[in-house]
Amino acid sequence: MRHRQAIALAAVAWVGLTGCDGPDPNNLETYYDDPVPTSSTVPSPVEAPVSPAKAAPAPKAAPDPGVLAARALLSDADVAGEGVQPGSSETAGCLADGPSASSRTTTWRYPSGSELSHRVFVFPDRTAAQAVAETGCAGKTVSVPAQPGVDLQRAWRQGKTCTVLLVRGTLVAELTVSATTESRAVDAAKRLLPAMTAKLTAQP
Repeated sequence: MRHRQAIALAAVAWVGLTGCDGPDPNNLETYYDDPVPTSSTVPSPVEAPVSPAKAAPAPKAAPDPGVLAARALLSDADVAGEGVQPGSSETAGCLADGPSASSRTTTWRYPSGSELSHRVFVFPDRTAAQAVAETGCAGKTVSVPAQPGVDLQRAWRQGKTCTVLLVRGTLVAELTVSATTESRAVDAAKRLLPAMTAKLTAQP
């Protein structure tokens, strides 16, 4: 009896030892074969699109001096309060045309026969302030209200004529008023100064 039990135990022990050699069905790490590693595909680098070079903006063309001068001239509406009518002749001022200056002139006539003249000069070489500084009208200096936005202003009176010069950038505006009396000429020039300044400072 004891001999049979010993044989049975030995058989069970042998089965247990041989069972360790095979894969454990409950162990997933040993039951299946290791997966074969696959090589990963590295995407090729994508080149960023190159934007075309922007063309440099074309430089702005300088305005025509004659057009610029015409834009700064007083209009009939600007002098309507003076009771004048368009004139047919040019009134000479104290600022003469230089070789580098372009100008436009407009004139009006008072019912009394007196004249009002407005001239605008353009100095492309930017010597406008110098031209006025070197200009001296005959007569006495007149004090007129300082105008905003201008670089330089000067005024003279001689007899029954008053002349005012305003400078801004390359432009010079010359206003000449000839009236029946000196005081009337000066007063008319003072009345027209704001409109004259507005036209001048509105230009580029």
